[in-house]
Amino acid sequence: MSKEESGERGTFLRGALDLLVLRVLARGPQHGFGITKVLSELSQDWLQLEEGSLYPCLYRMEERGWVKSCVSSSENNRRARYYELTRKGGEELRRQIQNWREFSNVVDTVLE
Repeated sequence: MSKEESGERGTFLRGALDLLVLRVLARGPQHGFGITKVLSELSQDWLQLEEGSLYPCLYRMEERGWVKSCVSSSENNRRARYYELTRKGGEELRRQIQNWREFSNVVDTVLE
């Protein structure tokens, strides 16, 4: 991926990062590396999330009460911080999905 392509994708991602991370966590608790891996797999490698974007997002969501975290052993017996969606986070996910769909419909209408 060229630097220009990476920059364009970063612009798209900034506006949708909370939504995407909440959606991954709706599948179940996950550590940071796992979140980036799932997003990469689901997007067929289109989304390449950097730690410098992910962790501030997770900390912000934890402060807002959307996720909670705990330290546990990972699959390879390393200590890792796992993040889990809270009830408040589930409500926020539903709200953001609705907003995204409305926004997407408006953009589609304008583009046609």
